[in-house]
Amino acid sequence: MTTATVSPNAADVIFDQRNAAAAQPLAAVTGAEIQAPLIHGGQVRYANLDYGASAPALSVVSAYLNEILPYYASVHRGAGYASQISTSVYENARAIVRDFVGGRPDDSVIFTRNTTDSLNLLAGCLPATDGRPAGDVLYLDIEHHANLLPWQGVPHRSIVAADTIAGTIAAVRAELEQGGVSLVAVTGASNVTGEILPIRALASLAHEHGARIVVDAAQLAPHRRVDITADDVDYLAFSGHKLYAPFGAGVLVGRTDWLDAGTPHLAGGGAVKEARLDGVSWASGPARHEGGSPNVLGAATLARATQVLAGLDQDRWHAHEAAIRSFLVDGLQDIDGVTVHQIFKDTDQDTDTIGVVNFSVEGYDAGLVAAYLSAEHGVGLRDGRFCAHPLLKRLGLPSGSLRASFGVGSRLEDAQRLLTGIRVLRSKGLGWDYVVDSGRWVPANDNRTYPHWAPNTPGTAGAAPCIDD
Repeated sequence: MTTATVSPNAADVIFDQRNAAAAQPLAAVTGAEIQAPLIHGGQVRYANLDYGASAPALSVVSAYLNEILPYYASVHRGAGYASQISTSVYENARAIVRDFVGGRPDDSVIFTRNTTDSLNLLAGCLPATDGRPAGDVLYLDIEHHANLLPWQGVPHRSIVAADTIAGTIAAVRAELEQGGVSLVAVTGASNVTGEILPIRALASLAHEHGARIVVDAAQLAPHRRVDITADDVDYLAFSGHKLYAPFGAGVLVGRTDWLDAGTPHLAGGGAVKEARLDGVSWASGPARHEGGSPNVLGAATLARATQVLAGLDQDRWHAHEAAIRSFLVDGLQDIDGVTVHQIFKDTDQDTDTIGVVNFSVEGYDAGLVAAYLSAEHGVGLRDGRFCAHPLLKRLGLPSGSLRASFGVGSRLEDAQRLLTGIRVLRSKGLGWDYVVDSGRWVPANDNRTYPHWAPNTPGTAGAAPCIDD
């Protein structure tokens, strides 16, 4: 059997040669030292390279949660002491988030379930004239499903992105010149490859042709400061669970006119001025779309996480992430049979990427590699099609690939462990037998157990159904 142990001395040499600052996390995260059991016995510190799916909570945010949790109560309509505190925390979170993204003073800040919810909300607020849509929504084929599927229920057009950033901008311009577009929907950074799109240039282009722009910043916001005023972005959506906050709250920040005129996203208590048996007068502002009891703790922890990120030294932040990414990309490219994937040929890998690396291993199904890395090396990363099926097909990866993603709580040792695992796989093969269970690769005869408080059920329980083309 192979092991996941990496010599500390050997790792230290690599760290000194690369970037000492990236040898340690930039910020403390909860769960950074949890131990993962290995299939062949023993344990190892879990190397979390799946930040792009859900990032661990910042330790500061976890402490803040414990501080406010005793005061958790209903908001907006409670006269009690705890209700007043909870209402204050919840409403103040709007101002904190608005400031974090450089929002305009009159921008709405609407808390939602997640980024997908935010974009669906906006889809219900597109302007209409005499009951007819005022224009199409224009989007690229590289989008996450959150920024793809909501627009398919309204008049829309899609563009196949070129193999360069410059060519893609030209394609967007050509489509806008045809007229009839009311909104351009674009990702801030690809959740598949980590490549950053030129948001300011695309916003200028949209406005030049009478359209607005919405940015899916689910991946961008945890890695780069976004300034929607400076970039002239109309709407921005992102999620707490990718931004080092628990509970998964999402947010939509943007111009009020469409939102106040749009169909209320959740019909229910709190979203109305007056309800009658045969009709209703809807509220304006964020309340219009926040029917029902809100995720108070989710909004509060999301806001606290933005404060922590806003306080980071941006040069150190970017250098820490860039060092890990370049170390990982260089290491993967040096392994025979491993391919690192990207969308655009002209992406500047040093400045225009976030902490996401996508790759595949020749001769191995991506799901099998992910299961192997977890079971035999204690490395967690993502495999599959990343809710971006059209893009994976374009990249020639219809059955999926692997994605390593990292952030402020990561260290070079995590990337080193991944590289060690891939090198062992290429040189010695699998060290255990694996089978497919419910569409997912898992170790055969797996006797490892979960913590005593967790149901000891297979990890494939509730597996996502999107396994077929």
